[in-house]
Amino acid sequence: MNNQTYNQIVNLIWSIADDCLRDVYVRGKYRDVILPMTVIRRLDSVLEPTKEAVLQMKNALDKAEVVNQTAALCNVAGQSFCNSSPFTLKDLKSRAKQQQLKSDFIAYLDGFSPNVQEILEKFKFRNQIDTMIEADILGAVIEKFISPKINLSPKPVLDDSGNILIPGLDNHSMGVIFEELIRKFNEENNEEAGEHFTPRDVVELMADITFLPVADKIKDAPYLVYDGACGTGGMLTIADERLHQLAGEHNKNITTYLYGQEINPETYAITKADLLIKGEAIQDDNVAYGSTLSNDGFPTYNFDFMLSNPPYGKSWKTDMERLGGKSDISDTRFIVSHNGDPEFKLIPRSSDGQMLFLANKLSKMKHDTELGSRIVEVHNGSSLFTGDAGQGENNLRRYIIENDWLEAIIALPENMFYNTGIATYIWVVTNRKAAHRRGAVQLIDATELKSPLRKNLGNKNCEFTLQIRKQISDILLNFEQNEQSKIFDNKEFGYHKVTVERPLRLSVNLTKEKLEKFSEICEQQKEAAFIPVVNALAERLQYITINDFNFVVKELGKIATELNVKLSAKRLNLVKNSLAQIDKNAKRVIKKIYKVGKIEENPLYGLFKTDIDDKQCIVEYELNSDLRDTEQIPLLLEGGIEKFFKDEVLSFASDAWIDESKTQIGYEISFTKYFYKPVQLRELSEIAADIKALEVETEGLLNEIIGG
Repeated sequence: MNNQTYNQIVNLIWSIADDCLRDVYVRGKYRDVILPMTVIRRLDSVLEPTKEAVLQMKNALDKAEVVNQTAALCNVAGQSFCNSSPFTLKDLKSRAKQQQLKSDFIAYLDGFSPNVQEILEKFKFRNQIDTMIEADILGAVIEKFISPKINLSPKPVLDDSGNILIPGLDNHSMGVIFEELIRKFNEENNEEAGEHFTPRDVVELMADITFLPVADKIKDAPYLVYDGACGTGGMLTIADERLHQLAGEHNKNITTYLYGQEINPETYAITKADLLIKGEAIQDDNVAYGSTLSNDGFPTYNFDFMLSNPPYGKSWKTDMERLGGKSDISDTRFIVSHNGDPEFKLIPRSSDGQMLFLANKLSKMKHDTELGSRIVEVHNGSSLFTGDAGQGENNLRRYIIENDWLEAIIALPENMFYNTGIATYIWVVTNRKAAHRRGAVQLIDATELKSPLRKNLGNKNCEFTLQIRKQISDILLNFEQNEQSKIFDNKEFGYHKVTVERPLRLSVNLTKEKLEKFSEICEQQKEAAFIPVVNALAERLQYITINDFNFVVKELGKIATELNVKLSAKRLNLVKNSLAQIDKNAKRVIKKIYKVGKIEENPLYGLFKTDIDDKQCIVEYELNSDLRDTEQIPLLLEGGIEKFFKDEVLSFASDAWIDESKTQIGYEISFTKYFYKPVQLRELSEIAADIKALEVETEGLLNEIIGG
């Protein structure tokens, strides 16, 4: 079906809202009627051919006093749903009296099987019946939907000669219409136009790169496909079609089971309806309602293929609280064992939960099959670099790359999606890399591979044609270095984040002005007994500035002993905070001195000894947090941390050291770094020629202005 036919059907459905609902509902509420009625008419169209047979079966079951009739009626209907009421929508259009229409319409809705009842419940459609009856518009709405101009049936409308007047709608086409309606309604309400779905051309590309690399490994077997943010189910439907197509091309007979989860009730209802119409009875039980993050609908399942376009830039604070709060999350999807750490956290910032959908899929990979699992997921650019080393987003990248699961990342053109023009990326993750891909990651720049649309759809102004999708897929399959494809060792993206410390250097100012203020502070802190000790020190040192804080402490210790005054840590801090000042020319301040082999607990140990024997003691210096710095050292840097520190740090700060307890490993991926194309500068001769041309063009202009 072409875009013109799609648009024609969408416009006809949209016109129902304008014709029937305008004076009854505000525009923002049109969707409360139109979306569920579209679903109902679709279901009604599918059931029409078997309606008489279903009624005959129901009559027989009633006579036999069979209570549980649903399975038998669905079997006769040839679908995983049925309607056992005596009506179709066409039967209801002739009801002249509103109360009779209301009664019959409710009976018609009640006749649907329980799986359809859940769909109607999520739409909250029954709440609209009284409003439409009171406004006398229910009959008009029904009549519009059963108009021969709007064919929502899988079968085409034929003329008397058997020619197709209006083509039928397969599930793919019906999904497009659902999504276009949602987009139009959301635009009317100034909401995110594409919040719940992904453009079909992007989904088709995702399906291609999911299945094509393993097409020759598909066997006569069942396969499970999963989307943890399934929206209207379009990604599952297209993935299913593509997988069956490839299996057929390789003469394989497969069975697929589609699983999804969706938090939005409207789109959840549409997905359920879509999979019901698909005709496989088991499918309707495989869509879970609720948040994937805090209420996983399939906690014990593992899947062969997983595709998603999760929401990005969206807070998951509510989910975090449901999981117990960030510090208390124990969900094994997000707290894993890695590199000797049994509680390696993959938990990102509360403001953006997109990476958790990827972590959720990692937990559902199959590890005991030849094919393993393949994950294809869309993210925005922040997933490539946000999060410092040791933080959730960074840990997730590290977890994937160090397990050698990241096959490729594909940069998409801007303005590919309905609701955003920002840069987006497709992650391709698998735990069964081909032998020639092991230990490597392929980055593909597809930002210029696009075809412009004649008319924008929201933010979307370009698309992937069949040829472009093949071009991108071929780049992935060929695994070669070129202008659009770069291949790197896994460690290329990793780095050590080291913390570089510098010692605190203090000089002590013992001038009279400082001592007077110090005495006031001691009085306020109820440490007046310490004032004579400091004054005695000042007299001995002749009220000067001393650039060796350690020496000052030793002298204070001597005087305190002579005056029988305790030299407590609090009193030393008073000296440090009130009399000392940072001085880059001063000596380093000692924090502790340890005996080798035995740590002396007294922090002042050794400060009152005449000499320090370096062979028996280790000196720990106070840190100057203002001079603290961090460095990112590439994992692949020759010589590693030691050489970098020697060349890049000690050369400029000979007293620096690395706090090894704070060293972290991080990973980030920069497409700009690897695909940056500098702007070609113009030749001087070209610039000079332009200047001369301007001079000729403006010659005499100033005289004309002044003269005028």
